[in-house]
Amino acid sequence: MAGFAGRVTLGRSGLSVCPLGVSGGYGAPAKALLRAFDRGVNYWYHGSRRAAGMTEAIRELVRCGKRDEIVVVLQSYSRSAALLESFLVRGLKQAGLDHADVLLLGWYNHGVGSSVLERCERLREKGLFRHLAISGHHRPSFADYAADARFSVAHLRYNAAHTGAERDVFPRLPAENRPGLVAYTVTRWKTLLDPRRMPAGESPLTAADCYRFVLGNRDIQVCMTGPADEAQMDEALRALAAGPLTPDEESRIRRIGRHVHDTSRWWRR
Repeated sequence: MAGFAGRVTLGRSGLSVCPLGVSGGYGAPAKALLRAFDRGVNYWYHGSRRAAGMTEAIRELVRCGKRDEIVVVLQSYSRSAALLESFLVRGLKQAGLDHADVLLLGWYNHGVGSSVLERCERLREKGLFRHLAISGHHRPSFADYAADARFSVAHLRYNAAHTGAERDVFPRLPAENRPGLVAYTVTRWKTLLDPRRMPAGESPLTAADCYRFVLGNRDIQVCMTGPADEAQMDEALRALAAGPLTPDEESRIRRIGRHVHDTSRWWRR
């Protein structure tokens, strides 16, 4: 198998996406994002930190008649139905869009309030977005989200140090008609890249190692990257081209991930 190139279906959303997704909130310039688009990267997360690079890149693709070739994700952390609508409308206007492909409800660990869900349905009926997604850190909740047909996509934390989803999420999702799964915090806030956190005698992982670890998991459809510059975008693209890890590479990455997890004083779950 040569690389992770090509498209996958994002669960019951039916969206056709590249296995590598990109967040624009960390500063990557428009030209880096457009280069990624040319390599097939079409799942674009334009979250709460709507940096100028992604805004400019989306507007350029719209101008060139390529709007339908990208999947634009807008996120809201608001627990207020009215503020959620305001956030969505403002985000669409800023990016020059008439709709988002995905509206992501951010950081819901124990369900979503009825008023927010009702407003989401009205916004969907008005054509302001197509698919509803949810994110959170409480792994047991994802089985409930999967059982709710309103959610087409779920974003969850998964990386070499946080592999609990292999036990608490993936086996508990339905075999058919499951939501699409998108993994974030793939470098574990860069701690998997930190030489000071490595086991004795081990060199740190690279970002490409972390991406390939997640890209190789068949339960995950999209692995997110958050590049700050062109070099980081290019490294993620190299990981996409490199393809699956060897068994020895995966064993090493898991060994380092366990060490980083077990020696951290915060967020060990």
